[in-house]
Amino acid sequence: MVNLDAYNQVLKVDKERRTMLVQGGMRLQDLNDRANEVGWTMPNLGSINVQSIVGAISTATHGSSLRHGLMSENVKSLRIVLANGRAVRCSAEQNSELFRTALISLGALGIIVEVEYQLTEACNIEWTQTLEPLAKILNTWDKELWTQKEFTRVWWMPYMKRAIVWSAEKTSKPSRQAVESWYGGSVGFHTYHNLLWLSNYVPRILPWVEWFVFGMQYGFRTGQTTSAVEPLKTGLLMNCLYSQFVNEWALPLAKGPEAIERLSAWINREAGGGDIPFSNKNLYVHCPIEVRVSDSTFRDAPRPYLDNTSAEGPTLYLNATLYRPYLQDPPCKDRYYEAFEWLMREVGAKPHYAKNWQFTSSAYIEEAFGDDLKQWCRVRNEADPEGMFLGECHRQALGLGGGAGASNESHSQLSLLEREKDRKPALPGSCQFWRGALSFPVSPAVAGDAVDSTPASGVPRAEDSPGASSSGESFDMLHGSEAEKSVLYNGDEEDVEGEEVEEDVAEQMRAERRFHGHPRESWTGTRVFDKM
Repeated sequence: MVNLDAYNQVLKVDKERRTMLVQGGMRLQDLNDRANEVGWTMPNLGSINVQSIVGAISTATHGSSLRHGLMSENVKSLRIVLANGRAVRCSAEQNSELFRTALISLGALGIIVEVEYQLTEACNIEWTQTLEPLAKILNTWDKELWTQKEFTRVWWMPYMKRAIVWSAEKTSKPSRQAVESWYGGSVGFHTYHNLLWLSNYVPRILPWVEWFVFGMQYGFRTGQTTSAVEPLKTGLLMNCLYSQFVNEWALPLAKGPEAIERLSAWINREAGGGDIPFSNKNLYVHCPIEVRVSDSTFRDAPRPYLDNTSAEGPTLYLNATLYRPYLQDPPCKDRYYEAFEWLMREVGAKPHYAKNWQFTSSAYIEEAFGDDLKQWCRVRNEADPEGMFLGECHRQALGLGGGAGASNESHSQLSLLEREKDRKPALPGSCQFWRGALSFPVSPAVAGDAVDSTPASGVPRAEDSPGASSSGESFDMLHGSEAEKSVLYNGDEEDVEGEEVEEDVAEQMRAERRFHGHPRESWTGTRVFDKM
C-alpha cells in the first residue's frame, strides 16, 4: 500500500568508501546507471534488474558465484521507518539486531527508505556458454565447475541429460556481441512459446520440444560454445522469456549431485524413481531447471537472521521453472512442485522467499531456521507489536499469528495482521483478485489507548532519550510504544471496485513485453536467446 517508485534519488556518494546512499525505491538498473557515472558498478546481480534495491535485499536475492553471497552482504547501512512512525538507522555497528532483521525482512518489519550500498569498479565481463553432458557436470562438481571463473551458472535440460554451462570473468577487453543466429530472435521466441502452449494439451511432446528448441539454439552436439563481452551491469542478466512459476530452494552445495540425480531419475521414470514417493505417471516438465550457487560463509558481514544459505559452506540453488504460455498454467505444476519440495526438504534445503513454493508447512520453516527465526520474530514483534506490516503470506510461510510453534510465542496482540478473506479469478489467465481482512476486530478506541512503553528487556522508553528521526541511539530505546498505537484506515469496501481492479490487471498484462536480459533489435526481431 506504500509505493516508493518515485522515492529513487541518490543521496550521497562516498568516494573514499566507494558506497552510494540511495532512496529505497531506486531500481537496480538505475542504481547501476548512476554508479557507472562515477566509474562503479554493483558487484553481483541476479537474473533481472528491475526490482527496487529494497525489494531485492529483503527477499534474499542472489546471483551465481562462489565469490559472492546474497546481495544484502553489500549493504553497509539502512534507514527504516517503523510502525510507530520513527525512522531508525541501523548497520553492523549501530542497532545491529535490527540490521540483521532488516537485511531480509520480507516487508514484515517496516518501510526501508534508505540503503547504503557497497560498489566496485565498473568493468566488462567475458562470458562463454557451452553445451555439456550432465555426467560431465556431476563429475566436475567438486573440482573446477564452480571455481574456474568468478560467475558460473548451469541450465539443466532434464530429458536430454545435458546442461548449458555459462561462466564469466572480468576482463579489460572491449564489448563484443555474441554471434547472431536467425533462431535467436522472434523466431525462437514465438516457436518455443507456441510449443509450450501446445504442450499444455499434449504434455508428452515436452521431451521433443526440449530437444528441438535448445538444439536449434545451442546445437545438437555437446561441446559447442558461444561467447560475448558485456558490461558487468548487463552481462549477468538473463531473459526470463514468458510468464512463469519459479520454485527455488537453497541447499548445501555438496548435496547437489544427489539432489540432481534423484530428481533426474524421477522425471525420466527410471527404476526406483529417485526414491521420491510421488507418482510421475504422465507427468512432463519444462526446461531448463536452473542451477546456481553462492557462498556467504567467508564474508566479514552480519549474517541476516533469515539467511537461507548454508552457514557451513557454499550453497546450491535449484530452481524448477515452469512457464505459463499465454498466461495458462501447465498441468504438471502441483504434482511436480509437491514432489520437488518433498525432495528439497529431504536434503535439508530452505526455500527462496520470493518464489512459488506452496507445499511446505510453516512448521518445517520453524524447524529449519530454529533459533534464527525466533530471534527474527522477537525483534520484529518489538518493532511492530500490532502486526501492521504482516499479511497472509507471513502467516502461512512463517507461522506468524497462528498455529503452533516457537515463532508464535508473542503473537496474541497482532491485531493488524491481515488475513485472506476471499479471492476470485481476474483476467487474464489465472491471475487472482485477492481481498484481505484484519485478524481481530479493532475498536475506534485503539488510536487513543495507552500501552506499556517499556519492552520486555526493561530498556528505558524512547522519550527518556534524544529523538532525532534519523537517530543513532539504540534501537531498543526507540522501538517501544512511545508513539500512539497505529491508526487504522477503515475505508468502505465500495471504495475499491473489483471490476475496476481486474481491468487494471488486464491492461497491465496487455502492455508491451519487457525483456530482462540484454536484448538487441536485429533483422530477426528482438534477440532474446543470445543467452538463456
